[in-house]
Amino acid sequence: MRLETGMQQRLDQRMILAPRMIQSMEILQLPIMALQERIQQELQENPVLELKEPADDGPGGEVEGSEAPTEERDPGSEELVIDESGDNELDFDRLEALSKDWEDHFNEEHRPSRNSMDDEVDKKHDAMQNMASRPQSLQDYLGDQLTFLDVKPAQLKLMRYVIANIDENGWLTSPSQGEEAPPAVVLEELARNYEEPVTVAQVEEALLLVQKLDPPGVGARNLSECLLLQITPETPYREVLRALVQNHLEDIRHNRLPQIQRRTGFDLTTIKEAIEALKHLNPRPGARFTMDNIPYVVPDILVERNESGDYDVRLLDDWVPSIYISQRYINLYKEKGADPTAKEYLKRKIQAATWLLESIEQRRNTLEKVTRAIIAHQRAFLDQGPEHIEPLKMQQIADLVGVHVTTVSRAVDDKWVQTPRGIFPLKRFFGGGTKMTNEDGVETGAEVAWEVIKNKLLEIIGAEDKASPLSDEDLVSKLHEAGYPVARRTVTKYRKMLDIPSSRQRKDWTLQAQ
Repeated sequence: MRLETGMQQRLDQRMILAPRMIQSMEILQLPIMALQERIQQELQENPVLELKEPADDGPGGEVEGSEAPTEERDPGSEELVIDESGDNELDFDRLEALSKDWEDHFNEEHRPSRNSMDDEVDKKHDAMQNMASRPQSLQDYLGDQLTFLDVKPAQLKLMRYVIANIDENGWLTSPSQGEEAPPAVVLEELARNYEEPVTVAQVEEALLLVQKLDPPGVGARNLSECLLLQITPETPYREVLRALVQNHLEDIRHNRLPQIQRRTGFDLTTIKEAIEALKHLNPRPGARFTMDNIPYVVPDILVERNESGDYDVRLLDDWVPSIYISQRYINLYKEKGADPTAKEYLKRKIQAATWLLESIEQRRNTLEKVTRAIIAHQRAFLDQGPEHIEPLKMQQIADLVGVHVTTVSRAVDDKWVQTPRGIFPLKRFFGGGTKMTNEDGVETGAEVAWEVIKNKLLEIIGAEDKASPLSDEDLVSKLHEAGYPVARRTVTKYRKMLDIPSSRQRKDWTLQAQ
């Protein structure tokens, strides 16, 4: 085998993204709150950026005495490619024109004053004072109850150790195996890891005392024990419940009531009423102490119906910080006697600020155009309701707007729109569909969205005979009769997506017995 070196030519195509294009795509993909954080970060990192004072009439108001540029320019119409080897004189020429158009905004008087900064600090201080305090944890709640118990210090310490190992659901689980560990293994592991020599019996004795605390069911090592701890002498169908919890939880999950009847001797009516009582028990007694992080949705776009019956689209970016490039730093850069190192630094920062401003404006234009195209296509959705949604693909919107489909994908990603029908993610308006058929199974040419088929599936199941629920094959036949040709696997997938149990689990055995 001989190794040789040589030269050869190869022609290929590669797509190299300029830094400006990468930033533009990142800004486009950001939702409104993330964009606000990004701008705040840029304000801290780039000294040439300044925060424009909002007008007295509220966010988004125009600064008094300012004049809009005489000619609007669409940043999306310019190719986002730069020549890193050049001096970028064109960028600075455009920046110079921009500074002349917005000269009033660059004045020193529009910089944040000391008083406004103090006001902002006061607002943050008031907001911190109005913040909700940290809610009481399950461990804190259980620990407070220990102060009322008359137990020895050693046992009290062991109880606190047990409480420390209770998870957020209120269960006592194995640190190494989790909820899958048998109850005996949990006690053995706790005894082994305790800082002092203790027996399994001592740990179990401490656990029994913890299980008597509030909330009922706390300290259980599995689901069965958790439910049994909540069954009291006053609980309806107490004995039936204990039998069901101890031996038939899996049968209840699969709705095997006749099998439970054969094994327990209870009649179906009693079993069904006991199951209803079982639903009032809490399998996660510690869940109410867990602080749920509820995500708050902030719409990016507002869609309103005007007097003529059409829909107006408006971006809700009033609370996004309004920024501009400081004229002072532009003048420093233009000084002939300035230090070359300082000029190069200012050049990079001014250039980065210019790209950011253009990317934000391009985001506005793209998001508004995409939303208008979506609303125009989904007019029936807004007029008549979500059940009238039309099939829509991102490629269709991309063709209408004149952008690449990936641009549409980034524009709608994690964006929410406020409409007269409610607040929806923009992705909600996209979805596939299928061709409708007539009674003979011939396609009519009309296309129906999958969302409509889901609603029809819910309607059919809601009207079925609960004594003899429809199987997935029956649901396919019913949908075909309604003009919706779908496969069985599609029906099964949608049924699971809608959290609808199988036909066996939906069956009401008491109705059949009657």
